[in-house]
Amino acid sequence: MRDYEFTVILVTDEDKTKAGLEAVTAAFAAAGVEITKQEDMGVKFLAYEIKKQDKGHYVYFELKADPASITGFEQEFRLNANILKYLFVNAEK
Repeated sequence: MRDYEFTVILVTDEDKTKAGLEAVTAAFAAAGVEITKQEDMGVKFLAYEIKKQDKGHYVYFELKADPASITGFEQEFRLNANILKYLFVNAEK
């Protein structure tokens, strides 16, 4: 298990934000990923439009996950219409 930092930008509509966040946490739970920290960073303006959105709801996670499971999330998150962008970063200790 490695430590990762994960940031996701969700659509700002309240229902879509909730659905996107539930999809992310459900995918993590199904893969056996341990969420050690979750921080809601709120709505922020984007530097450029993403999927015709000029604002996004940011959520930050700290995770413990198997490196093989990280690559499996990419297609699932890319196909979810409620997720604008996401980024996994290998946390250095």
